[in-house]
Amino acid sequence: MTKRPPSSWISMFLEAQAAELGAATNTLLAYGRDLKDFDSWLAHRDCTFDQASRADVEAYLVSCDAQGLAKSTRARRLSAVKQLYRFAFEEGLRSDNPAIQISGPGQDKRLPKILSVQEVDRLLSAARSLGRNTTDRVRNTCLMELLYATGMRVSELVGLPVSATRGDPRLLLILGKGGKERMVPLSPDARDALALWIRLRDESEAARVAKKLPPSRFLFPSRGKDGHLTRHRFYLLIKEIAVAAGVDPAKVTPHTLRHAFATHLLAGGADLRAIQTMLGHADVATTEIYTHVLEARLSELVLDHHPLSETAIKKKTSDSI
Repeated sequence: MTKRPPSSWISMFLEAQAAELGAATNTLLAYGRDLKDFDSWLAHRDCTFDQASRADVEAYLVSCDAQGLAKSTRARRLSAVKQLYRFAFEEGLRSDNPAIQISGPGQDKRLPKILSVQEVDRLLSAARSLGRNTTDRVRNTCLMELLYATGMRVSELVGLPVSATRGDPRLLLILGKGGKERMVPLSPDARDALALWIRLRDESEAARVAKKLPPSRFLFPSRGKDGHLTRHRFYLLIKEIAVAAGVDPAKVTPHTLRHAFATHLLAGGADLRAIQTMLGHADVATTEIYTHVLEARLSELVLDHHPLSETAIKKKTSDSI
């Protein structure tokens, strides 16, 4: 095959990831940012992808550490570099892989932030009353009910096609990472919120069509370039809902609702494999983090409320003073 200049390696790699593995847009953007940073670092040393050695890759990681980048960021950048060189080796762009034996910095194991059932109830209640008009309030309710009922990723939620939700579904077909589909059951409350939102949404879309405007294929349409509610807008919206609900906004994100879905199911006795399927995790080991979350939460409850625990005794003493 014809040799391609190192400057084109990033675009070639991203095209292959999109075409062969069905990588999501957000994943491709992250790869692109990380690889451009490595490319820029090499350029300052008059080096290119095809010339870089293992020592160069290791020196780049040291420079990332010196910048104070988090372990997770450094691990992600190394992963991008490793995958680029694996691609280059497989495509014959290099005869070796300078990153293959480099170990990452590892990541600090942190349990995800969790919301209690009571906090989620307050968020759902606040969503019903937050909005400029009835349409906004119904949409906000539907967004929150679907997120908590299914544990969807925020990108899956905002990009949900309306065709997947027609007919008062008991199960929702979700298109996840890598184009993988999964079925997730809907709760009665989520189905009610969805039915009400679809009715208002369809009325709005009919008015658009009457004005010769094209109809949207998304459940949550928007006039933006994506054609649907953006992740950023929903992130801001969920913070507004948290404030209205009296829940600390710092602990409320679209992803903490996903965590709450999994943790509350597990606490209710759901099978770990079933939760794995509903979350769309490729490996059950990823889902197992929620068993640790539950254990930590139970330990916290015992320490806070058991009459013989030091924490409970100290609290009782301080309350009586």
